[in-house]
Amino acid sequence: MFGNMDDDSATGVAMTRNGSTGERQLEGDYLTNAQGEDVVAGIRMTKDLSELKKEMPDLYAEFERIALLLEKHYREMQDMEFTIEKGKLWMLQTRDGKRTAQAAVRIAVEMADEGLIDRQTAVRRVKPEHVDFFLHPQFDPAALAGGKLLARGLNVSPGGAVGQVAFDANMAEAWAKNEGKAVIMVRPETKPDDVHGMLAAEGILTSRGGRTSHAALVARQFGKPAVVGASAITIDLTNREMTIGERTIHEGEWISIDGTAGVVYEGQLATMVPDIKDPWLIKLLDWADSFRTLGVWANADYPRDARRAVEYGAQGIGLCRSEHMFFETDRLPYFQKMIMADYPVERREALAALLPFQREDFAGLFRVMDGRPVIIRLIDPPLHEFLPDLVELVAELADLKIQLKHAPDMAAIDALLSDIRQKEQLRKRALSLREANPMLGLRGVRLGIYIPELTSMQVRAIFEAACMVVKEGIDVHPEVMIPLTSHVNELIRQRTVLEGEARTVMAEQGVTIGYKFGTMIELPRAALTADRIAEHAEFFSFGTNDLTQTTFGISRDDAEAGFLIEYMEGGILPANPFATLDRDGVGQLIDMAVRKGRASKPDLECGICGEHGGDPQSIALCHQLGLTYVSCSPFRVPIARLAAAHAALQETGRPHDE
Repeated sequence: MFGNMDDDSATGVAMTRNGSTGERQLEGDYLTNAQGEDVVAGIRMTKDLSELKKEMPDLYAEFERIALLLEKHYREMQDMEFTIEKGKLWMLQTRDGKRTAQAAVRIAVEMADEGLIDRQTAVRRVKPEHVDFFLHPQFDPAALAGGKLLARGLNVSPGGAVGQVAFDANMAEAWAKNEGKAVIMVRPETKPDDVHGMLAAEGILTSRGGRTSHAALVARQFGKPAVVGASAITIDLTNREMTIGERTIHEGEWISIDGTAGVVYEGQLATMVPDIKDPWLIKLLDWADSFRTLGVWANADYPRDARRAVEYGAQGIGLCRSEHMFFETDRLPYFQKMIMADYPVERREALAALLPFQREDFAGLFRVMDGRPVIIRLIDPPLHEFLPDLVELVAELADLKIQLKHAPDMAAIDALLSDIRQKEQLRKRALSLREANPMLGLRGVRLGIYIPELTSMQVRAIFEAACMVVKEGIDVHPEVMIPLTSHVNELIRQRTVLEGEARTVMAEQGVTIGYKFGTMIELPRAALTADRIAEHAEFFSFGTNDLTQTTFGISRDDAEAGFLIEYMEGGILPANPFATLDRDGVGQLIDMAVRKGRASKPDLECGICGEHGGDPQSIALCHQLGLTYVSCSPFRVPIARLAAAHAALQETGRPHDE
């Protein structure tokens, strides 16, 4: 067949639906008196397929009939090649057409509505990465093609972000809030006291860290695009600049980061903002909800996170990290005062000052989650994380002592001496709290036993907030979670004290609230003794980040920035165990804990609240293990809803397309 025989001949390509939007319409290009390769070679200006209807109406009608027949037969959007030779139509080839994420969703939904496929098939055809497109700004493909690459790192939180470089949290917040600037916060690595700057920034870039580093976790929680572990970048905080090869970027210069691909670009790239309220996506996710049996909850520390979680379809809060609230600038001084206290009365005063803050935070969560469960994890990290970094303190002390030598008058000397005394006290306390392995040190339930007033204050705040909100006519379901339990006696000790505090508050308020106490299973010993622990817990929440670390004996941040890459590239590990649950090791421990726990308490609620809760492969495993729910970042809730439906449909044994 030859499309270049004469002017009654042509060649072209067409699709049965729009590959960009998914709209049901024939679209394509053709050339008269031309060969097939001329259409794609760009030698001649092609004609839109709609012109064929005018030039050769009968042939166009025949082509339209055949195109619809092919789509009906294959029950998929078709990408077709055709030739017209002397007025006769020849179909050369057809295959499933490529499409954008937006088009994939619309095509699946409309084909189900048209009766070409059933709803199960529609749900299975849409991939989790398609849903991810709707949740984050993305770079324009044309801008990416012309972008100047600076560095690569780990793609830990998707989306495109453009902003001016700021090298510390205070600068990032000041520029964003006071001057309205778009900011990319750049740090060697982030710490909890950087959160205010991360919230203000458009995106986060670090030169160190892994997929479960602080920067990665916070970025995913708040939906901030982030690239971490970009080791080619050298950051000079003193001179406020970073160097990549021979290129130096100064504070205030523009960069663009692609958290979806893990790439950093120079300058400003154009972005596109998708729409989470896309009607076809909403309908598809509603169908997914009807098929899944696994609950989808969200990790949320603030009411704004909870609102987003509900908007995206979360059925509850599976993890509220109560200590994040202590890092707010108006609360941190009180918490540090509690740490620095030498006498119980000083500690109680500091905790009393913190109580109203925590109470209001929890009340805000309960109001948003009206009628849905809210799991609040009591304080987990070691105390040294709430104090300034020891190295930074030593440097600040040295700087203050230099200033003291050049002080102009006694007033300046007195002020500097006061600062030095304060910094010296902080240094001594930070040094006393320093541990060789803080991840396995004084944290979690151990901290609650060591400082019972601290967790008692938190439980009082939870139940005072719950009573207050119940009086407003709102349905409240608080669940208190005790972290890092390794021995049942730890749980018994803490629960006895804390449940007593809860009952005291309800008696004071004259309100009775249904509540649960549970624990995190994040240590192998807890999983092995889950039957005994379940006797004193209404729920288990698997902290899969720490459970993976303690099962493998791997430090996640060190490993992801080091040997773990070689392990995956060399085939030692099939995947990053901090991104996708390790089925044979960690998965076995979860399975054992669920079975042993439910043997002691058949109605035991079991879920996971680590970063694995938003990973589709991990969600499939959680479904197989019979978990009650998975909990993930609010921005991954729609993805988790779809992945949970995929897991349920896979279990039915249905073929991909019927």
